[in-house]
Amino acid sequence: MIKVSRIRAIHPGWFLFAVVLFIVWDMPFLLPLKIFVVFLHELSHAIAGILTGGSVVEIQIHANQGGHCLIRGGSRVISLAAGYLGSLIWGGLIMFAASRGRYDRLLGACIGVMTVVVTLVYVRNIFGMLFGLFFGLSLLALARYASEEINDLFLRAIGFTSCLYAVLDIKSDILDRPGCRSDAKMLSEVTYIPTVVWGILWITCAVFLSVYFLVLCSEGKKGRSSSKAYDPLGLRK
Repeated sequence: MIKVSRIRAIHPGWFLFAVVLFIVWDMPFLLPLKIFVVFLHELSHAIAGILTGGSVVEIQIHANQGGHCLIRGGSRVISLAAGYLGSLIWGGLIMFAASRGRYDRLLGACIGVMTVVVTLVYVRNIFGMLFGLFFGLSLLALARYASEEINDLFLRAIGFTSCLYAVLDIKSDILDRPGCRSDAKMLSEVTYIPTVVWGILWITCAVFLSVYFLVLCSEGKKGRSSSKAYDPLGLRK
């Protein structure tokens, strides 16, 4: 359990960040971040499949914020369960690393390389390939030419968007539309546990993990000399 005192310690800047994201949530410029979250979602399916002895046949990413990951072998239950929470954990780790680390340009470059490699190896539809290459190369360009501070802010945006999107996506796909062909629907067919039960379980885990990551990001110092010079959202202490 997370102590109430630790929740109260979450820096107000993160709440401001959340308000800004909700205000611009449906604006077109945020779409690339949302689609990248879908990329992380499908990547999480792929990793779970590989770790349970399977192999990835293909990943597809679509412009309507949809996608799929086709896996041969492995544990279907674990692979299906990994998508929603996987993208949330990816987002939380990126957010945490940007908040507490000192090498945002290196972190952005590593994520960019990962995105390009995964795209070249596994993504098989035209839009998905173009998006993955564009987003990955953009992260590499940002790491090369932008400052640590700009990379820091962009990585926080990626991480926080991933956390919020995961929570809202679970609610939309599972709780609001329990009949749609979601991961939870397919998981219910395998486990005979109702879709709504999976939805409630995942949304609970998602909210808990989001709060936990915010607590972690609000504790401690960034640890670099320029941390006090650039802090537009007040996210550093």
